[in-house]
Amino acid sequence: MVKILKIFGWGLMISFLGSLPLGTLNVAAMQIGIQENVRQALYFSLGSMLVEMIYVRISLIGISWLQKQERLLKVMEWVTFAIVAALAVGSFLAASKTGGNAKNAILDNNMNRFLLGALGCAINPVVVVFWFGWSTVLFTKKILEPVNSQYNSYIAGIGIGALIGNCVFIFGGKFIVDKIANSQQYLNWVIGGIFTLTALIQLWKIFRKKKAAVTNTALQE
Repeated sequence: MVKILKIFGWGLMISFLGSLPLGTLNVAAMQIGIQENVRQALYFSLGSMLVEMIYVRISLIGISWLQKQERLLKVMEWVTFAIVAALAVGSFLAASKTGGNAKNAILDNNMNRFLLGALGCAINPVVVVFWFGWSTVLFTKKILEPVNSQYNSYIAGIGIGALIGNCVFIFGGKFIVDKIANSQQYLNWVIGGIFTLTALIQLWKIFRKKKAAVTNTALQE
C-alpha cells in the first residue's frame, strides 16, 4: 500500500509541476475560464486530462513502439505548431478589437469544451515525449515497476496533478481579470505573446531535429 501511494505521489507531483510552465493547454484553459466560465474551462481541462492519462497508459505498454513512430511524431509537431500559431494570431486579433473582450478565433466556436480539450491534448506531441521521458526515469530508478496496480496509481496521480495545475491557471486568471480594469484586453496581448513564443520554440525544435537528422545521415555516409 505504501508503494502504491508513493507512486501516486510521484505521478501527481510530476504532473502538477509539469503543468505550471506556460503552455498551449493551460493558457487555453485560462482563456476559456475568463471569456466563458469556469465550468467550461474545467470541462476543457478534464478532456485534456483524460487523453493525457490514456497516452501515459499506452506509453507504459508500448514504449518501444512509440520510439519507432518518428513520422507520426513529426506530423503531430507541425500540426501543433500550426494550431499554436493560429492561437497567437487569434489572441492578437481579439486584443486589437474594441474593448478587448472578443474571443480568440480558435476558441470562438460551439465545439464541446471537453472534446476540444481532448483534441488539443491528442495532437500535442509534447505530452508523449514528456511522459515517455519521466516514465523511463522512474523505471530506471526502480520507483515504478511493471505492475498494473502501480500503473493505475501512477496514472491516477498524473490525472489529478494535471487538473490541479490547470486550476491554478483557470482560477488565477479569473482572479486577475476581476481585480484589474481592462485586464481582458491586456491578457489577450499577453496570451498572444505567449503563444507566439511557444510557436517559435516549437519551430526551432522541429528544425533542430531535422538538422540533427541530416548531420547524422552525413556522418554515416
